[in-house]
Amino acid sequence: MSGLGLLRRCHNQLPWGMGARHDTAMTSDLLLGRARELWTELAVAPVKFSSGGANVVVSPGSRLCPPLWTGLVVLGGAGIVTAPCARAAKLMVDALRKLSPEELVDEDRLRDVLPVLDVLGPASLFYLDRSDFLPAYGGAAVEEVVCGDGELASLLARAGEEDADESGLADITSPAFVLRDGDDIVAAAGYRTWPRSVAQLSVLVAPDCRGRGLARAVASAAATHALDAGLLPQWRARPHPSKRVALALGFQDLGSQLSIRLGDGGDSVHR
Repeated sequence: MSGLGLLRRCHNQLPWGMGARHDTAMTSDLLLGRARELWTELAVAPVKFSSGGANVVVSPGSRLCPPLWTGLVVLGGAGIVTAPCARAAKLMVDALRKLSPEELVDEDRLRDVLPVLDVLGPASLFYLDRSDFLPAYGGAAVEEVVCGDGELASLLARAGEEDADESGLADITSPAFVLRDGDDIVAAAGYRTWPRSVAQLSVLVAPDCRGRGLARAVASAAATHALDAGLLPQWRARPHPSKRVALALGFQDLGSQLSIRLGDGGDSVHR
């Protein structure tokens, strides 16, 4: 739920506005390239994103999804799929004849053509370049808390198991950036370092304190820390409020991730 230091330049030879659009396109391409590098590494087995389609690979050790599940990631209109066995891979190859890359992360369409037993996601994948960053200033001071001192436990309990697990806040490896109401932490953000110098952001706000801009404030501090460390901030979002915060900070929505558990032998190892 890692910045690229791309400089925006004025191109006097171009009509007004075209320079900004050109730079924006360059930034998006660079972010897309780095995001794809991350997910192809997490696939474990060799696979690549191909324009306008999706590639399937058998990878029992894939980190795109839980063990024995099938992982699907679509970025910039191209997808990769990791299957736990040859049977699941064949099911996915057959399904791809009927699905566009975008439909790969549409649960309803997947259920139309595949024996889907269970689904995790989809989650939208957002990435941030420093040149696009819109930090949140003002309001209450955000405090940096050393990870592992137990101060986040009360917020995690207050949010409830489902929201706490969704946020991933308990797994951060960075400092936590928090806002307090008295002695109580009511909002916190941080990140876990992923491969390819990616910072997976986590944000959590106490249920009774939401809608007050607290998520944007703490997430802004965490994103700043990640960018200053030379990391690429990644934001994985399912709820719409989370997506709104990401967009408000300048993150770009580049694609989606989904995991499915297949029936009819799709979750069994076939030799």
